Amino acid sequence: MKVDQKGHTVTIKDTQGDVNAFLEKVTQQFKTFEKQNIIIDLSADAAITEKDLKAFLPLSKLHKKAKKSFVIVATDLDFNAISDKLAVVPSLLEAHDIIEMEEIERDLGF
Repeated sequence: MKVDQKGHTVTIKDTQGDVNAFLEKVTQQFKTFEKQNIIIDLSADAAITEKDLKAFLPLSKLHKKAKKSFVIVATDLDFNAISDKLAVVPSLLEAHDIIEMEEIERDLGF
């Protein structure tokens, strides 16, 4: 697990390719990141499935309830098959764009 902090956003990258172990580590260390926007970078794992992503849903809901963004970066997926409750994008650039848009929406009171 590699953690990179830039401004009000923290990017957490899975370096081992085991989604379940990665999710467990992120959940255990969630208190460390709860006051920042989170990008979960799973782009290095080509074998990721929609089912794997659904496991992040409780963490995403908890984070959004705290008025922070939670975005997952994953490639080679059918993005239409993923729940609307999860923000999943194909690149880090798009993840940062989503966070910027959500920050603006929160500032405007949406």
